[in-house]
Amino acid sequence: MGGSKQTELTLARSRITVDRIEAAAYTVPTDCPESDGTLQWDSTTLVLVHAHGGNEVGLGYTYANAAAATFIRDGLSEVVRGEDAMCPAANWNAMVSKSRNSGRPGIVAMAISAVDIALWDLKARLLNIPLVTLLGAVRESVPIYASGGFTSYSNEQLQNQLAGWAEQGITGVKMKVGRDADADIERVRLARYAIGPATELFVDANGAYSRKQALAQAEKFTEMEVCWFEEPVSSDDLEGLRLLRNRAPAGMEIAAGEYGYDAGYFRRMLAAAAVDVLQSDATRCGGITGFLQVSALCQAFHLPLSAHTAPTVHMHIGCASTPLRHLEYFHDHVRIEDMFFEGVQQPVGGELSPDLSRPGLGIEWKKADAQRFAA
Repeated sequence: MGGSKQTELTLARSRITVDRIEAAAYTVPTDCPESDGTLQWDSTTLVLVHAHGGNEVGLGYTYANAAAATFIRDGLSEVVRGEDAMCPAANWNAMVSKSRNSGRPGIVAMAISAVDIALWDLKARLLNIPLVTLLGAVRESVPIYASGGFTSYSNEQLQNQLAGWAEQGITGVKMKVGRDADADIERVRLARYAIGPATELFVDANGAYSRKQALAQAEKFTEMEVCWFEEPVSSDDLEGLRLLRNRAPAGMEIAAGEYGYDAGYFRRMLAAAAVDVLQSDATRCGGITGFLQVSALCQAFHLPLSAHTAPTVHMHIGCASTPLRHLEYFHDHVRIEDMFFEGVQQPVGGELSPDLSRPGLGIEWKKADAQRFAA
């Protein structure tokens, strides 16, 4: 009998519990000031979770305020301690129920997400199989698009970053717009010149434009063959998104959804016919468990799904998600994951593939390298 099957049978005969949950926050300065259409920042905080059980340790994380780590330690750790380590979805239900009076969206949802990812990673490690194998692969790799192009960048920085990704064989790149509508036209023009005609060009306004302004920008962006317009208006403005979807040039898709924290949010966006492509972030929407719910909704509505940032997590779940089109290879998160985790996969031919020789997410925490960034 194979080792993996023997492990599964052994685990089936005995109940392995979650011994404890640990959470900590690490704040990493950006490599230069960054901004988009509505926000400016100079650091990114990663909240890390370790889930212990059965002599294994699962790893999960989210990109959130350090308050998420506090909520995990004070509000979630006792919910799952002593529960079945082989039942992450049941533990997810328990965390959601316990959090009712704390406010589900935002910090709470991101805290649940980090713990849920760690619990799925723990289960895969207990079975000694990759997370994608546990979830059930539908593809061997996931296409990526590279993302950065911040509004704080000089024109030269913008062109160098996007052109560099195109030269690596990444077939799509995304830049930020929305800080200055007039300047955006020239920045997009320079971006198209830098990447050439063969690379897809995406823009992300982070909800900075008004409806009519976004329509006008869409007409101008199409001259530079922009094929993806993300959050042209606020993601809470479903009527505005639907207006853009209906009236944008035929070759331009409208995308939104990265700020969704529960299945109801995504269902409302889909039911409103607000987007051509739905975005979802496992580090915000309830972890692996929540992302699978969103994936099922996309299948029901016959709409493609795109994973938002955190490429190391989304690589595995993306390979197990039928409607997934691609994932966002976001500059800040790529940089942090390379710094903090051993075993991070690098793109080949514009795609990411899980390392099937390593269990779980396939990564290990580089504690010594991260310690100086502890929040």
